[in-house]
Amino acid sequence: MRLVLSGYYGFNNVGDEAILYSIISALREANSAVHITVLSNDPEKTAKEYGVEAVNRWKLKEVARVIRSADGVISGGGSLLQDKTGNRSVIYYSGIMWIAKLFRKPYFVYAQGIGPLSGSRNQQIVRRTLEGSKLLTVRDQESKELLEQIGIKKTAELVPDPVLGFVLRADDKGERIVSSPYVAVSVRDWPSEIDYKKKLASSLDEIARDGYAIVFIPMHGEHDAKSSAETADLMKEKAIIAPHDGSIMQKVKWIAESELLIGMRLHALIFAAVGDTPFVALSYDPKIDSFAKLCKQPVAGHVNVEWDENKLVQMTKEQLANKEEAVEQMLIYTKEAKQKAKQTAVDVLKHL
Repeated sequence: MRLVLSGYYGFNNVGDEAILYSIISALREANSAVHITVLSNDPEKTAKEYGVEAVNRWKLKEVARVIRSADGVISGGGSLLQDKTGNRSVIYYSGIMWIAKLFRKPYFVYAQGIGPLSGSRNQQIVRRTLEGSKLLTVRDQESKELLEQIGIKKTAELVPDPVLGFVLRADDKGERIVSSPYVAVSVRDWPSEIDYKKKLASSLDEIARDGYAIVFIPMHGEHDAKSSAETADLMKEKAIIAPHDGSIMQKVKWIAESELLIGMRLHALIFAAVGDTPFVALSYDPKIDSFAKLCKQPVAGHVNVEWDENKLVQMTKEQLANKEEAVEQMLIYTKEAKQKAKQTAVDVLKHL
């Protein structure tokens, strides 16, 4: 059995790499004989890291070749079908599914977060593309509702993000990144008229004065390392920036061993959920609000809207003071979600 995986892979974004790792693991657990080819921005690295075949996602002749010889195509997970960052994502990822359709290969939408879809043309492209999918699964209720709003008749099944199936084993825990109790921070760059990094720095200073070390965890390689450094430079108290090239397992561990995460990146929040670590979200996209809502964890503000840094400090202190209750609230969703996260792979294979 041969499957092609299409997603935001090979860009050194640890969140998307964790998605890829989780899907590959789930597929192999369900069928050890499955042959996987990944469409990657860095095919050599992807092939070496995951023990798969990989081709350059931008070379359409290679893409068409592997799809033609496959038994099916998986699109996802992640936020692929959205136009917040422009039209290219909708066109590219829909195009991959249309190549599958051209060769009469089934394609599967795997635990995606859909939207925003502001353009009517993009809505039409997504509607026509997803109606032809063999299996349509989304990771949050907002995505399911959006698909209904744009007129998709096919039922979208609500499933957990595949990374929630990630297992942090006891023997994965090596030496702590810092010996003292710490708050982990995930920050990214985002265009905003609000100086959210300055506000975040001010909040982190207050938290540091309560005796917590501040450790930045860059989720998207050098991009987030730069944002972390810019925020740390605005702080009066000392902060630590974890290595931007740390492995998926290391970054899960660093977040899991923290007392709490303050996070902008979705998969930083998901890593926290994997490690049963409470979080306070700082949102730049509806997907952040959606996951925080699922986990019953607070959102301190939105980086494109004026927000109060004192609110972030207060929420953080409340989460830390009531940590056991915060984790219990999270487990209402994550306990079952962790068990179901691998079922999507089983469902895909049933259709082949």
